[in-house]
Amino acid sequence: MKQIIPVLAAFLFLFPPVLSAQEDVQPLPGSLSGTSAETGTAAIPAPPVDGIVPFIDLSIRNPANSQEVAFSLQLLLLLTILSLAPSVIILMTSFLRISIVLDFVKRALSLQQVPPNQVILGISLFLTLFIMWPTFDIIYQNSFRPLADGRINVEQAYREAEGPLRLFMYRQMQGNPANIRLFMSMRGLDRPNSLADVPTYILIPAFILSELTVAFKIGILLFIPFIVIDMVVASALMSMGMIMLPPVMISMPFKLILFVLVDGWGLLTDQMVRSFL
Repeated sequence: MKQIIPVLAAFLFLFPPVLSAQEDVQPLPGSLSGTSAETGTAAIPAPPVDGIVPFIDLSIRNPANSQEVAFSLQLLLLLTILSLAPSVIILMTSFLRISIVLDFVKRALSLQQVPPNQVILGISLFLTLFIMWPTFDIIYQNSFRPLADGRINVEQAYREAEGPLRLFMYRQMQGNPANIRLFMSMRGLDRPNSLADVPTYILIPAFILSELTVAFKIGILLFIPFIVIDMVVASALMSMGMIMLPPVMISMPFKLILFVLVDGWGLLTDQMVRSFL
């Protein structure tokens, strides 16, 4: 008996008795009570009227008429155009030449991380908008706006948007029409007499090759003065016996000083813009 009392006291200390179920228990805030607790359900409060996110129902079903089929095809065409939009901006505008020339400048200055590639692409994009703004304005006035007003259909809007871009690309190749003759001969077509005789699928690759050629020519001309500085610095280091010292490390500050003193960014931008006029 004396051994049971200490064991019972320790048990009561570790496991206190449970309160009687007859005592009133205060419900927690937000808990279910009353009939809702007994039935296991609760009324869902109505959402506030202001700021409701609209419900969007996306379903796939068979078209009911030809108009729904045409709308589905137009939606598919719109998604295709949006997916090809970056390629159109890069390859059919002045973006290609500007981005290549700026990359040549970065390499000629022996710069590795400054300016970053994102900055170069951003500069190329905004310079492209500046150069292509008259063309884009014509496309907006003659193609997009009449289509939004319902005055023309999608096919007419495409033709009106295609014309200014074709004219821009053809003007950039007037001094070098060999690429057009190259692609025309590869397709077995006759020699064109005007822009109307050149299909768009031939004009675009010819414009791309022409822009690559012009951009590389500009890059070579930009490299020449910086190569001269590298050669002078390398000869000076060789004459002083500093063979282990990299010439690029010494020539890079001189190239940056020369580029800043002649206002290189301003001259480069001015000449690139004038090359498209």
